[in-house]
Amino acid sequence: MADAGHGHTPAAWTGVIIAFIGFCVSGAFMVMANPVGFWAGMALIGIGTIAGGIMSAAGMGKPEGHVVRSES
Repeated sequence: MADAGHGHTPAAWTGVIIAFIGFCVSGAFMVMANPVGFWAGMALIGIGTIAGGIMSAAGMGKPEGHVVRSES
């Protein structure tokens, strides 16, 4: 099962961590009724997506041609 990888790459982790921080920021500012902070958090979510994509394109993502084998 661990051979499948499940997306455990530096690109995936970086993108998810940045997006999670953006989600937390947006949630906090939504509760505080601050639209500017909310949209700043939403921008962080987009930045996380872009950062993960750039890192993946730079070779820090899942290698091309990765074959998942099932051991039954």
